Amino acid sequence: MAEAADFPGTSPSPARRWLRRTAALLVSTPLLAGLLQVPAAPGAQADAPSAQADATGSRSVDVSLDKVTPTTPGEDDTLVVSGTVTNNSKQTVTGAKVGLRVGPVLNSRSEIDAAAKRTGFQPGSEGTEVDGKYVDKFAKLVPGVRQDFSISVPVKALDLGADGVYQLGVALTGQSSAQPYPQVLGAERTFLPWQTDAPDTKTKTTYLWPLISATHLTAKTGSDEQQTPVFKNDDLADELASGGRLEQLLSLGSKLDVTWVIDPDLLASVEAMTKNYRIQNEDGSTTRAGRHQAVANQWLNDLESAVKGKKVVALPFADPDLASLAHNGKAVSGSLGHLKEATEVGAKAVETILHVKPSTDFAWPADGAVDPSIVDVATSAGAHTVIARGDSMRETNGLQYAPTAARPIGGGTTAVVADTRLSTAFEGDMTEAENSTLAVQEFLAQSLMVNLQDPDKQRSIVVAPQRMPSVSQAQAMAKALTGLADGQWSQPEDLSAAAKAKPDPQATTRVPSASAYPSSLRKQELPQKAFEKIQNTQNRLQRFQVILTEKDRVVTPFGRAIDREMSTSWRGHPAEARAYQGSVWDYLNELTEQVALIPRSGAKLSGRSATIPVSVQNNLVQGVDHLVLRLCSRNPTRLKIGDGQCEEKPIKISGGHSQSVKFTTTANANGPVPVYAQLYTEDNEPYGAAVPFEVNVTEFTLTVMLVIAGGLLLLVLAGFRMYTQRKRAARKRAQEGPDTGSEGDSGDGPGAGDPEQPSDPTPDTAAESTDPSDTGERVDR
Repeated sequence: MAEAADFPGTSPSPARRWLRRTAALLVSTPLLAGLLQVPAAPGAQADAPSAQADATGSRSVDVSLDKVTPTTPGEDDTLVVSGTVTNNSKQTVTGAKVGLRVGPVLNSRSEIDAAAKRTGFQPGSEGTEVDGKYVDKFAKLVPGVRQDFSISVPVKALDLGADGVYQLGVALTGQSSAQPYPQVLGAERTFLPWQTDAPDTKTKTTYLWPLISATHLTAKTGSDEQQTPVFKNDDLADELASGGRLEQLLSLGSKLDVTWVIDPDLLASVEAMTKNYRIQNEDGSTTRAGRHQAVANQWLNDLESAVKGKKVVALPFADPDLASLAHNGKAVSGSLGHLKEATEVGAKAVETILHVKPSTDFAWPADGAVDPSIVDVATSAGAHTVIARGDSMRETNGLQYAPTAARPIGGGTTAVVADTRLSTAFEGDMTEAENSTLAVQEFLAQSLMVNLQDPDKQRSIVVAPQRMPSVSQAQAMAKALTGLADGQWSQPEDLSAAAKAKPDPQATTRVPSASAYPSSLRKQELPQKAFEKIQNTQNRLQRFQVILTEKDRVVTPFGRAIDREMSTSWRGHPAEARAYQGSVWDYLNELTEQVALIPRSGAKLSGRSATIPVSVQNNLVQGVDHLVLRLCSRNPTRLKIGDGQCEEKPIKISGGHSQSVKFTTTANANGPVPVYAQLYTEDNEPYGAAVPFEVNVTEFTLTVMLVIAGGLLLLVLAGFRMYTQRKRAARKRAQEGPDTGSEGDSGDGPGAGDPEQPSDPTPDTAAESTDPSDTGERVDR
């Protein structure tokens, strides 16, 4: 972004003070340079700045500036500057003192950049030392020992002039046995924003406060009615606990006037923790109970209070990587459809959990880097505003000021171009107090300089920091925003208002070409293979859900897991991204395989016709329906299934049960016949693997049938002969009369001499049935 080259306006009295200080600096600089150069070590070259710095030993003592309060001082304040000094040389430093130096007012944002990058002490660039009584003295500095310093000085003693940004330096002067004369042995510099009166026009500043985290939930859920969620690990609980990253972001953000930018997946994950949940162990197959419900509940309650009445922007669920979708996902059918669904699900999640209606009109590509394809994808789900950044949409019209963030880029789409310097101010390591202090003061200096560039022009500036600030980064951000609120040149504004601000006609509206997209960011994108894997998972899920009686128990957790597979949080973590995608795919396969045919070794068919049972097992906790089981013969001329080659039967099985289905077969020849069973969905898509087996036909021969028939005939004839003989004997006794019996009485009992006995009421053996036998034969399994 082009910078202003002109001095900010000064009043006559401050201008005179500035001239006096400049004259004093010019007079004292040669004298100081002479003092530093006279006793220089042999071989030192006075005409080379780097050699001069070496000769003065300005880096032999490390000066760390750890605290500046207040960050934006007023005329009646006392400025406190504190830090540490460490002797990095091999000689003891004696007669040391730490003093402050106020440099001239800086004139542009580029000058701030240059001063921040400068190292060592450079005479002529560091300004004059404040009154010598505002120092901290040390009798000696032993090598390697760190010592603290603190200097308090009334702001009036700094003799600051016109409103603006001043360089504030801290320098340590001392001597050693190797160089026994006073010299600057170490220095550090920062910036002092100075605004005595509120300007007529203040810069409107929008600061995005992101609540985004990495993926924590797996696709797995328990088989209970509540579908107990399973977390990858317990990291989310650590972030929510006191002092954790998310706890700090919430605690700090609740005291600031910011626009909350929230990933709904984070809210859904925290809400899942408020109930029973489980944590996946390292082996991946076992889990343990989670115990941080109270922490999760407290965090959600505090967040709901913090965002009440504030602007909330909901990202699509799981914060999908728009650039990866644009560059690698569009070629895979169905990928863009996930973005629209993620947007709708995300808005509903925020509204349900936080009871606020969020805005879904904003798309935020990684690092605000855009090209035409990213803009197309970003707006495909309904967003009309893309959050870009100035190092992507660079100014091309030579503007001498930072223009308003909102830019129309065509097609009814607005780009909100965040300020690069302010957005990246806290991306470094802020765990060191010095780094944090310098970053805060530079942020405030850059913010004031934006206002001073053109103080009569109303502008709306947007700051879009890193997506997942660390604890120390968040603390530095909050300190800077507190200082900005204490200053008099800026006023807060929410993102929606910034997007609707009147655009600057001189600001660029050109979206950079695809070739301008940073290669470093492109290397972090999800590859096309990842989107192919995602689509394979989606296709398998579609086939699986058609057989389920309770689809939501599977579709919802897997749908959200698929969203997480496309998350921006995977940038820089390709191995973890692949592992997560693999876990989702494997678990879906595991579930689909719970509904399967029971394998069998074969079947024996004893007869021309028989039934063959085939069993299906459902190990899911819910029932399955809309399945068809098809049994087919690979040689229908020898063995028919039903009336032809195949027969199919509908399948409906309750959870945890199996079903056996019988198929009618007809054999035309002896011997083994290969058959196979296959499950299909109702739309004729194969479900699972086919189960092949053999049916061994052992049909009766003609000779055997004749022998059996002959035997039956003999039995019938024998029974008929016995029947006729008894009937004949009965008629003969009837003709002889009752008296004939006395003649043959021999005293052996009644009827002892009769040639025949009366016939039995029933035949001795049951009559054989001549009906054909039942065609349904038992089949050995």
